Amino acid sequence: MRRSIIGLAVVGLIGALSTGCVRSSTYEALQEKHRAEQARAQGLEQALTVEQEKVKSMAAEKAALEKRIDELNAQKAAMLGDQQQLESSMAEMQQALAELEARKRAAEARIAQFRGLLERFKPLMDAGRLRVKIVEGRMVVELATDVLFASGSADLSPEGQAAITEVTGLLVSIPERRFQVEGHTDNVPIQTARFPSNWSLAAGRAITVVRTMIEAGMPPERVSAASYGEHKPTTGNDSPEGKAANRRIEIVVVPDLSDLPGFDELEKMSGS
Repeated sequence: MRRSIIGLAVVGLIGALSTGCVRSSTYEALQEKHRAEQARAQGLEQALTVEQEKVKSMAAEKAALEKRIDELNAQKAAMLGDQQQLESSMAEMQQALAELEARKRAAEARIAQFRGLLERFKPLMDAGRLRVKIVEGRMVVELATDVLFASGSADLSPEGQAAITEVTGLLVSIPERRFQVEGHTDNVPIQTARFPSNWSLAAGRAITVVRTMIEAGMPPERVSAASYGEHKPTTGNDSPEGKAANRRIEIVVVPDLSDLPGFDELEKMSGS
C-alpha cells in the first residue's frame, strides 16, 4: 500500500515537472516572437522614417524644380518679348533702309537732272543771260527782269521774248516735269492803274512769261504762274546791285511728289 502511494506521488511529480517544462518553452518562444515582432516593427518605423525623409526631400526637389520651371518660363517669355522687339526693330530698320535707298535714288536722279539742266543751259549761262541754281531743294532757272521787261512794265521786250522762247525749248524737252514761273521785284513800291502794288506787277510779269512759254510749245498743264512781289528777296535792297538781283523771274522745276518715300501711303490716306 505504502509503495503504491509513493508510486502515485512520483508519477504526479513527474507529470507536474513535465507540464512546467512545456509552459516555460512556450513562453520563451512567445517572448522571442514578440522580440522579433518588435524588431520588425522598429525596422518598419525606421524604414518609414527614411521614406518620409525621402518624400520630404522629393517634395523640396519638386518645389525647386517648379520654381526653376517658372523662372525658365519667365525667361522664355522675356526672350520671346525681346525677340519680338528685335524683329520689330529689324523690320523698322529694314523699312528705314529701304526709304533711305529710295531717297538716295531720288537724290541721285535730281543730281543727274540738275547736271542735264546745266548742260542744256550752259550756252545761255556762259552768255550771262540766266543762271541755274538750287533753292530749297528745287531746281530754278533765274532770269533778270531787267533783260526781259522795261521798268514798271509786264510786256516782254523783243530780247525777252527770244530768251523765254529759247528757254522754253530747253525746258519742254525735260520729260514729265511741271514748271512754276515766279515773279519777284525789289522793294521800291509801285502804284499805277495797271499795277497797284509790287505783287500785282510780279504777277503780271509771271503770267506774261507763262503765256509766252505756252505759245513757244509748252503744254499748258505743265506750267503755272505765281507772284512773291518784294517779299522773297535773294539779297538786300540797300544797293542798286541788290535791287537788280531781286528783280527777277524764276522758273522752278516742280518736284514730283510721287518720287518721295511714303507717297503711296499719303495717297491712300487722302482717298485719291
